[in-house]
Amino acid sequence: MRTEDLEKRALGLPGAVESAHFGKRDFRVGNRIFMSLPEAGRAVVKFTPDQQKLFLETEPGLCAAVPGGWGAKGWTSVYFMDADDDIVCHVMDTAWRNVAPKTLLKSTVLAQ
Repeated sequence: MRTEDLEKRALGLPGAVESAHFGKRDFRVGNRIFMSLPEAGRAVVKFTPDQQKLFLETEPGLCAAVPGGWGAKGWTSVYFMDADDDIVCHVMDTAWRNVAPKTLLKSTVLAQ
């Protein structure tokens, strides 16, 4: 997946907006970050620790825990450039759901 495709998909999620923190681009819903783009070819997404564990086991080449305390809280690097588009979209949808306001979640059906 190209960076442009990832950005377009992120901004296509309900309520998603682009912003930035620490000089890096991020994508938010309800003012909460679900994904950031810290460097070319790598995104960082918000998983729960259990989701992170599952993705690390099932997609070891795609995902890696962010080092330190952020990784322990579920923040996960996703190396999307050579990854299957459907898996990257699933990862992004999961991260979006993790931070989206409950009212938005109730009224939204994402493509699976």
